[in-house]
Amino acid sequence: MKALIKDYLLVLLVMGALALLFLLCIRTRSNTFLFLLSVLILLPNVYAFVFCVPFIPTPMAAVEMILEAAGLKPGDIVYDIGCGDGRIVYLAVKKYGVKGTGFELSPVVYLLAKARQLLWRSQACIKFGNIKQQDLSGADVIFCYLYPQVMRELEPKLMAEMKKGARLISHDYPLPSWKEKTVIDSTAGILPCKFWVYEKE
Repeated sequence: MKALIKDYLLVLLVMGALALLFLLCIRTRSNTFLFLLSVLILLPNVYAFVFCVPFIPTPMAAVEMILEAAGLKPGDIVYDIGCGDGRIVYLAVKKYGVKGTGFELSPVVYLLAKARQLLWRSQACIKFGNIKQQDLSGADVIFCYLYPQVMRELEPKLMAEMKKGARLISHDYPLPSWKEKTVIDSTAGILPCKFWVYEKE
């Protein structure tokens, strides 16, 4: 609970600093470059928050639970699409010896993930970019926490690219037409949540 509050405070602090920078640029009309830079920084974050999912850190107790449910083995390739601060891939690499990669679209959250990577001294990789342009065919396990409309858009891509036997664990929002292998209920954190576990046939 304390870690979750710290994460939210850190995100609010970063977003507040960006908002302050933005306001300062508006008042300083001569500093056009700084103003445009602020807009370029803010727009991808707004896009990521509105169209993918806001950054909502998964409680560590729930992370432990879903990593165990994923049946990870040393050497597995693990992707977290919309990885937030990277906690899932960082813990997966540390605890299970997998090769983890996280993909994050929001520049602010991406930088937060890179900062956490330094603190954890993790060997996982965090990449900045849109998951719709990423090749998912190498993954043994994919984690995601995305809005229902994004899940619908990604379903054909997942069907086409995921290899047979690969698992997908989705936080709170199921895939529209896939039959889940199991559903996990978690009461960790402030609100209860569900995880849908799928296996590509």
